[in-house]
Amino acid sequence: MATYAIGDIQGCYDDLMALLEKIGFDSGNDKLWFAGDLVNRGPKSLEVLRFVKSLKDQAVTVLGNHDLHLLALSQGNRSHYKHGTLDEILKAPDRDELIHWLRHRPVMHHNEKRGYSLIHAGLPPQWDLKTALACAGELEKILRGPGFHEFCHKMYGNHPDQWQSSLKGIERLRFITNAFTRLRYCTKDGRLSLRDKGSPGSQSKGALPWFEISNRATRRNRILFGHWSTLGYHQADNAWCLDSGCLWGGKLTALRVRKSQPPKPIHLACPGTVKPTKK
Repeated sequence: MATYAIGDIQGCYDDLMALLEKIGFDSGNDKLWFAGDLVNRGPKSLEVLRFVKSLKDQAVTVLGNHDLHLLALSQGNRSHYKHGTLDEILKAPDRDELIHWLRHRPVMHHNEKRGYSLIHAGLPPQWDLKTALACAGELEKILRGPGFHEFCHKMYGNHPDQWQSSLKGIERLRFITNAFTRLRYCTKDGRLSLRDKGSPGSQSKGALPWFEISNRATRRNRILFGHWSTLGYHQADNAWCLDSGCLWGGKLTALRVRKSQPPKPIHLACPGTVKPTKK
């Protein structure tokens, strides 16, 4: 049995099928870990969502910012839906079933046996693994519970931008959401720099890629993440970026995850479905 971690798909269903064929995926034995952003902008978000859901226990997918956009839309919040391809899902006959399934996906996945954690975006330097998993659990509880609708109408915003364990209510949840689904850069003291989205070297003064922060509490933990298409496939500091820009005409990346040896990337060149721009 093999386990493969796969970067952001964003509705590129045909590319996903081609990648699975390339790696020889066996749906009866192998498992897939998806780094979030299953949907939006690509041409076949509905097909991707249905396919990953059909895999049941053979797949794990963490929630990304575009997945949360879909959840917000399902609750009537269109404030940040300036472009995308999500209306097809909202009009589908199995819409409610898909939304229910999506809101019950994890925010963070940790596999002790293989020694890896999977997230969509990043971790602030103050969080150790135990704290990160606890914070993920807080957000998952809201998404799966009676507070889901209200959260979907209050989750957007860039503040607070620095972690304090004393944060409460929507401010606490918003920080947790932004870290797990939007983070690329932050300062050494853990202040999120959410407006910085480009490749390293383009960021604001004092901001660093989150995984390069020298005092990051998870530096000894192996982290797989996506979200950062302008970074592309990247391995450094015990962190692996899997978003290699399939949507933009880059590649779709899979890693075979083994505890005994570092994962090796398998890339599929993608034709791209939208013009390159900031993600």
